[in-house]
Amino acid sequence: MNNDYKTEARSRWGNTDAYREHEQKTNNYTKEKWAEANDGLMAIFAEFAACKASGASADSTEAQALVAELQAHITANYYTCTDEILAGLGKMYVVDERFKKNIDKYGEGTAEFASEGIRIYVEKK
Repeated sequence: MNNDYKTEARSRWGNTDAYREHEQKTNNYTKEKWAEANDGLMAIFAEFAACKASGASADSTEAQALVAELQAHITANYYTCTDEILAGLGKMYVVDERFKKNIDKYGEGTAEFASEGIRIYVEKK
């Protein structure tokens, strides 16, 4: 994680259990482990783009399975991704231009599609 983002994350979420868990879980990550975790995350967004391009809707079985995969990946690699945290991430993916741009590199509208899929997933629970 780049230092600017690390400083921002610490100032925004440093007092949360999720942040403390993230620090503990990733403390001994090697450069290779970080790359594996981050590449896996971005591969899920690439799958969201393919799902959207196929004509599937955000509430489709395929899109909803990707949301579950995203939540599981975040939990396995970074911190426990509760439904509340997932909902917040979904919003951030479209509100924060840095996230939106990074996700949309797989296809215009991917961030919106993933965000909508997340909103539906969380509301259904």
